[in-house]
Amino acid sequence: MKLLLTAITLVLILFVVSGQAPRQESSVVISTPEQIKEDFAAVPCKDQERLSAVKALFEKMGAASSSISIEKYKNVENLVVLKPGSSPEILVIGAHYDKVSAGCGAVDNWSGIVTITHLYKALKDIPLKKTLMFVAFGKEELGLVGSRAMVGAINKERLDQYCAMINIDSLGLAPLQVLDNSSSKKLASLVAGIAKEMKIPFTQARLPGADSDSGSFLKRKIPAVTLHGLSSQFRSVIHTGNDKAAKVNVVSVYLGYRVALGLVGRLNEAPCGAYR
Repeated sequence: MKLLLTAITLVLILFVVSGQAPRQESSVVISTPEQIKEDFAAVPCKDQERLSAVKALFEKMGAASSSISIEKYKNVENLVVLKPGSSPEILVIGAHYDKVSAGCGAVDNWSGIVTITHLYKALKDIPLKKTLMFVAFGKEELGLVGSRAMVGAINKERLDQYCAMINIDSLGLAPLQVLDNSSSKKLASLVAGIAKEMKIPFTQARLPGADSDSGSFLKRKIPAVTLHGLSSQFRSVIHTGNDKAAKVNVVSVYLGYRVALGLVGRLNEAPCGAYR
């Protein structure tokens, strides 16, 4: 694990040397690893505080209160932030905000929440073709309840407008990976290509029995992918009292954020049905 994380650090150094370090270009504001680390320091350790903390983090990233809504279903609440595009086509960018009772849920899944809010900050002022729907899902740990409720509420006539879903779940213990058993093959291949272009360490793996919110979208034939960063020792952290901010490798999260940003850009330019 130490060798892998050292490799990630070297890649980040190469970004700085090659001029690809965090910077502002036009209206794109790319976060720094230090800014991402700052938002892990404030991880709420009580599940009942998570939803309000997500809202506060989106507001910190520049979201107006009027653009933030809480979608209430029978037994779950999802937070949604819309960034309108020039077309009705939709890209969903999601992460679950809930946690298990043990630990602070820093890896699982405050890492996902921090990532999608920083993606919002980078993209909020960029004119895009597709509408971006940022979603913080509730009760993922109880069986993907929030994402299933959202997907189930989509009218059949509107399904074709949902071009793809990007799910961020548990970055920060190892280099970026795709959860193969909960991801579309075409999107997994696209992520692999983007990581290769950016010279970011990447792999694909199956976690038997594992699922994430992307699975809810796949069941309705919406292309979806889950990005994670779990090591082979993840069970010693995830769903335990060890899941705290100190366990998060910020550079790992940062590079996952950069690949996700590239993925949004690629999907925005692609025809809506390109990855079905």
